[in-house]
Amino acid sequence: MTLNNHSDTYYDILIIGGGPIGLACGIEAQKAGLSYCILEKGCLVNSLYNYPLNMTFFSTSERLEIGGIPFVSTNVKPNRSEALEYYRRVTISMHLNIHLQETVKEIIPEGNFYRLVTSKGKYRTKYIILATGFYDIPIKMNVTGEDLPKVAHYYKDPHFYAMQKVVVVGANNSAVDAALETFRKGAEVTMVIRGGEIGQRVKYWVRPDIENRIKEGNIKAYFYSTLAAIRPNEVDVLTPEAKVTIANDYVIAMTGYQPNFEFLRSAGIHLSDDEKMKPIYDPATMESNQKNIYLAGVVCGGMETHVWFIENSREHALIIMKDIQEKNMKMAKARVS
Repeated sequence: MTLNNHSDTYYDILIIGGGPIGLACGIEAQKAGLSYCILEKGCLVNSLYNYPLNMTFFSTSERLEIGGIPFVSTNVKPNRSEALEYYRRVTISMHLNIHLQETVKEIIPEGNFYRLVTSKGKYRTKYIILATGFYDIPIKMNVTGEDLPKVAHYYKDPHFYAMQKVVVVGANNSAVDAALETFRKGAEVTMVIRGGEIGQRVKYWVRPDIENRIKEGNIKAYFYSTLAAIRPNEVDVLTPEAKVTIANDYVIAMTGYQPNFEFLRSAGIHLSDDEKMKPIYDPATMESNQKNIYLAGVVCGGMETHVWFIENSREHALIIMKDIQEKNMKMAKARVS
């Protein structure tokens, strides 16, 4: 569909991000009878695809459901492969209009509309939903040697690290999973932890496991410590007592991830001026400070990436669609009068 003789493809709503919440927004737009397109720069549910191969969700399957479609799992807590299959089946069975491997490069206001330029085309729309997540940009340690090939900010599979000397930076779920899995593949694992304990948000069935491995000495842990430097065959760890140098083959830096703040700013979204950098939006409608641009999912938390999950942000799709429909009704009444 084209608009006002422009060659740009027009949709009532453009949804940026093809994760679970972006898909949920597409489902609600479809139910409302509005034209929409989901633009995803990677593969379907790209963030979930990049999770560790053996990752198990904290949530039960019914809390990961979208669009009222049952998520049947053989486990109490579904795993990564089950989630990928579920969201793929939802996308196909609902005939969701999604463009994969298409990056949004620019959002340009044009009167009461927005023009989007992507890696594959140009679009115009009345409404935009940003459901871009936070998993694309790792939080850097900013230490010497962080750019060496031996350093990974994403952890996928433990086999690669078998019989290697591995340093895992961090103490939350991703770091603990990496430490335990690589240890069980025969790696010599050392954890470098900024605080004084394993993170409080670590899955309750995993926490005793890592604490016991540390207590018995099978996994070495430096608490109240940071990585000071990385070299090809060793690393420096700054501990409360002194700087310690240990032999090392690989560093798995599970230091967390952050939303693409540069992209949000380029879209005109204001961020809080504190370290949380939360995007500004109205919780009652999910509309940002930019008219007709909405936020959905974990991107709403800024640097507090542990606040929003699939299970508690699914409702964003309903809230947004309700507001869009109310706006459309008001405009229709205004035209009649």
